[in-house]
Amino acid sequence: MPTKPISQAAIGSPSHEVRIIGGQWKRSKIKVIDRPGLRPTPDRVRETLFNWLGQDLTDWRCVDAFAGTGALGFEAASRGAQSVLMLEQDALLVSLLSQTRERLKAQTVQVQKGDAMMALQRLAPSSLDVVFLDPPFEGSHFENALKAAAKAVVPGGWVYLEAPIHWTEEAIQACGLQAQKHMKAGAVHAHLLQRPIEG
Repeated sequence: MPTKPISQAAIGSPSHEVRIIGGQWKRSKIKVIDRPGLRPTPDRVRETLFNWLGQDLTDWRCVDAFAGTGALGFEAASRGAQSVLMLEQDALLVSLLSQTRERLKAQTVQVQKGDAMMALQRLAPSSLDVVFLDPPFEGSHFENALKAAAKAVVPGGWVYLEAPIHWTEEAIQACGLQAQKHMKAGAVHAHLLQRPIEG
């Protein structure tokens, strides 16, 4: 059933857009609204991230936790991901994510309203190829989210983290992951982490 479009009056503040960088929906626009704590991943950071991961994500299973605008998840789906689960608690953002999914005809994308932290902890072990984590910077979800994501990805799988600080190698290892890449863009520290392959 199509989602009823949200009026500008309901949004209550000016909106802007980000663009999908690569894949089948390259240059498609994603609406961004002014919501507390909402920080779409900057274009330069997304471009770097998907250079790190490789441009082709065919058959990858992905979760975009704390999805917000869905920029990371739609970017993954655009590049061929087999499945992308978007987790978001804000009802208005969930509606916008669903509208974007319908507009792009993104059949591999599923939008789920609810607590991302709880959903991460319920994911089947070793069931994913990548988890995108972009929690609210003022929150305290980082450590628990990283530990849950580390269990959810396959050995050799990836966890992407955006944070207000540069996480140390020791702190990352304590969560069951290894640091592979890092970049800073403005106030954002972007980390690409990997679950070690046993043995």
